[in-house]
Amino acid sequence: MLILSRKRDEKIIIDGKIEVTIVEVKGDQVKLGIVAPQSVKIYRHEVFRSIEKENTDAQHTLATDLPTLELR
Repeated sequence: MLILSRKRDEKIIIDGKIEVTIVEVKGDQVKLGIVAPQSVKIYRHEVFRSIEKENTDAQHTLATDLPTLELR
């Protein structure tokens, strides 16, 4: 893990394509501004883990676990 110290309005650049700016520091909370290509998906860690879990759960769902659809 790379650990950097930055102050408000200072930036870091990742892979020449992603710019992260320290927007605000208040107590133990830091607000970040991120500029990245639209093709780059950006998630908060807890949201990303939730998506991963849902995807894993869906992979292990059997057809017999799904409700039967009635065609009209």
